[in-house]
Amino acid sequence: MNKYLNIFLFFSLMSLSAQTALFNNGNIRIHEGGNLGFHTDLINDSPFDDNSGLAGFYGTDLAVFGNVVPLFYDVEVAVDNDLILTLGLDTRNNTNFILGDIYTPKSNSAVYYNFLANAFYNGESDLTKVNGYAAITNQQNFMFPVGDVDFLRPLTLNSESANPFAKCAYFFDDPNSQAVFPGNFNTSELDIDVEAVSSTEFWRLEGSLPSTVSISWNERSNLSTLTDDATKIIVVGWSKASQRWINLEASTVTGSLEQGFVTTKSFTPDDYEILTLGVSKIPYEPLEKEVLTLDNFLVSANGDGINDSFYVEELEQSPNNMVRIYDRYGLKVFEKSNYVNEFVGVSNINNFVISREDGLPEGVYFFTIDMLDLDLSYQGFLYLAR
Repeated sequence: MNKYLNIFLFFSLMSLSAQTALFNNGNIRIHEGGNLGFHTDLINDSPFDDNSGLAGFYGTDLAVFGNVVPLFYDVEVAVDNDLILTLGLDTRNNTNFILGDIYTPKSNSAVYYNFLANAFYNGESDLTKVNGYAAITNQQNFMFPVGDVDFLRPLTLNSESANPFAKCAYFFDDPNSQAVFPGNFNTSELDIDVEAVSSTEFWRLEGSLPSTVSISWNERSNLSTLTDDATKIIVVGWSKASQRWINLEASTVTGSLEQGFVTTKSFTPDDYEILTLGVSKIPYEPLEKEVLTLDNFLVSANGDGINDSFYVEELEQSPNNMVRIYDRYGLKVFEKSNYVNEFVGVSNINNFVISREDGLPEGVYFFTIDMLDLDLSYQGFLYLAR
């Protein structure tokens, strides 16, 4: 018997005004190796959680609603005009983003796409992401693949232990006048060490464990209106206790005013209503010494003998060094002490990088170099081509 059971569910229109849907009020199960393709809406009113195969959503304008949250093993999304969740959805393994966003209403944080313990995803991009709330259950470190209609704007959470539950959404909205949450978050109410706060965008992050957070910016973030010095960019949070913006103390900041990322020191997300980017009044510890900028580099890891590795001539003068490479969202993909020319487009970090052996995708990456024996620090960009 073929263990790959492919079931394609089509329901005909009863009239021109009728809406097609699969209505589950009984017992459906996807067995190991099985594939269930949804080409119509899913109305789920009964348990749908004993699944081991693939649940795929294919078509245009599909939705999941009902009274019981379904739990799938693998999920695949290829939907024009988004897969709309008015009911949550849980997954235990891989989510494959192919086409369209997973959309949840940002005005209702009780609806979210939930990555259970060990669940992960691939294929995220500006065109394929969670436009709404993404959540994790029993995961310690995670990059939430959230954004808005136009851009993927992920937030990376690294917690002291596994989070029983955490949740995140991105808003391209002015914190001063947003209408999603009760009250407004006045960007003039600043703690003593905060110089300015963005009025362009913010993230809502819920989590009960002490954690660090990394968020990125792009040209749309418009940070040049706040500062002319990218090294002063920080993450700020609206404190529930003091009702003002608090400096969450950057431990790492990399990039230019047009694009880059910043990582905080440890804090508890539930102490803050929302997070956004801001500017520090006081230089923080890692940047008390000058950070120099190197020229941009090209790495074309195609085996033709030209620019196949990341080679920095200055490192010949500093054998005691540390090189770190990050993607444009602040995810560290490579780290090497006493570096010579080992980076060839492959990650050596065991974190969120999926299919590391296949190599990193083409695009812009940031690098930082610490020449420890010379007490010098550098940063810059490299473009990885294939």
